[in-house]
Amino acid sequence: MLLTIDTVLLFLPWWLIIALIVVLCYGKTKSLSTALTLAFLLLTVGLFGLWETTLKTLSVVIVAVIISLALGIPFGIVMAESKPASKVMNPVLDAMQTMPPFVYLLPAIMLFGLGKVPAVFATVIYATPPAVRLTSLGINQVDVQVIEAANAFGVTRWQMLREVKLPLAVPSILTGMNQTTMMALSMVVIASMIGAGGLGKEVLMATNKIAGGEGFEAGWAIVVVAIVIDRLTQGFIKQKKG
Repeated sequence: MLLTIDTVLLFLPWWLIIALIVVLCYGKTKSLSTALTLAFLLLTVGLFGLWETTLKTLSVVIVAVIISLALGIPFGIVMAESKPASKVMNPVLDAMQTMPPFVYLLPAIMLFGLGKVPAVFATVIYATPPAVRLTSLGINQVDVQVIEAANAFGVTRWQMLREVKLPLAVPSILTGMNQTTMMALSMVVIASMIGAGGLGKEVLMATNKIAGGEGFEAGWAIVVVAIVIDRLTQGFIKQKKG
């Protein structure tokens, strides 16, 4: 998956990627100024000569987010529907969120060695808890009156979850997706210590050389990616709430 996404992103021309982001942003936010601002920010990344490096970082983030959501959303549903499961999983999630991120690098290195795969592994552990918690929160916050009305029509537990709770919990689930993505991106620099490459490597090298300009450029590229992802996911959230 990682190699495929990396290959596709590097194959697409830069102007096409920026155009797709502009169209997607305008379609979700209905704000032309926001869409053009994102385009300008992405152009600055290219002017710094970090476009390919940014795409390599983005491929790691995308894979980590996909895996985190594939694990987090089902576990969040289980937490919301089962009190025993919630009692077991809450301490585990607390530990995952309070453990220093550097600690996750150790089992990743022991299992997979150095490279992008252990970086994805460590990022998934770090970024999954928000998806679990916010999915569970969204389902638990469904209005009791709505649940009672659905029960009055004789729905089964599965129908209640699929037709009532999950649709109403979508804004909270999307917020969890946003937070998961932000946390995955925050692991970029840390993951560069185990060979993840990308923008994190540029920041790490600039720090070792005490090269303030290079560090700023790489840091700016990370900020731009975060802004673009945040604006797009917030647009999805507002659209669902609306």
